Amino acid sequence: GISGLSVTAPFKEDILEYLDEIDEAALKIGAVNTIKYDGKRTAGINTDWIGAIRALERRTGLEGKGCMVVGAGGTARALVYGLKKRQARVVIINRTLSRAKELAGEFNVDFGALKDIRKFSVDVLVNTTTVGMEPDHDMSLVPADYLQNISVVMDVIYKPRMTKLLIDAQAAGCKVVEGLEMLLEQGIAQFEWWTGKKAPRDKMARAIGLTYEEK
Repeated sequence: GISGLSVTAPFKEDILEYLDEIDEAALKIGAVNTIKYDGKRTAGINTDWIGAIRALERRTGLEGKGCMVVGAGGTARALVYGLKKRQARVVIINRTLSRAKELAGEFNVDFGALKDIRKFSVDVLVNTTTVGMEPDHDMSLVPADYLQNISVVMDVIYKPRMTKLLIDAQAAGCKVVEGLEMLLEQGIAQFEWWTGKKAPRDKMARAIGLTYEEK
């Protein structure tokens, strides 16, 4: 029988009502992406935030850093939760201001409209939207010149691996974090929760096409 499974969009929110146990992080984020079944009860957690934060922390510390989250959907919720846990200073930027305001109110962070992005000075920027995903790989919500003073830029998209945002960020001298790195880290967290064993990081990285240096 099945003892564990991954949940993907658009079911991460809907699955909550069917679970017996949900951890604090998943409840706050409002989404579960990992389920364990012991034959009697089901338990759910969210490893998206763990994957994102671990991937970022391979490039920079987060405590006290100004961090911009672009987007206000489910992935943005996971990022904001994780960044707050690391005591970062968070601002949510979104095309629809009302959605940014609503999410910011839940987590007590700053917010703004995408058109006003230049009003904010940050150290880290994370795109959580689907803008830049194939087939629209030549698109980015963030003006290239805005990246000049940012240290680390991450895109949760992994198809393509190098989105226009990451290409622009690299050209601006930023450290970049690919979406595949988040995918790897959240998968490692899943494996270790399911099995209670240390994940085979090297094998998992190679399976998704990451080299030793990248992981």
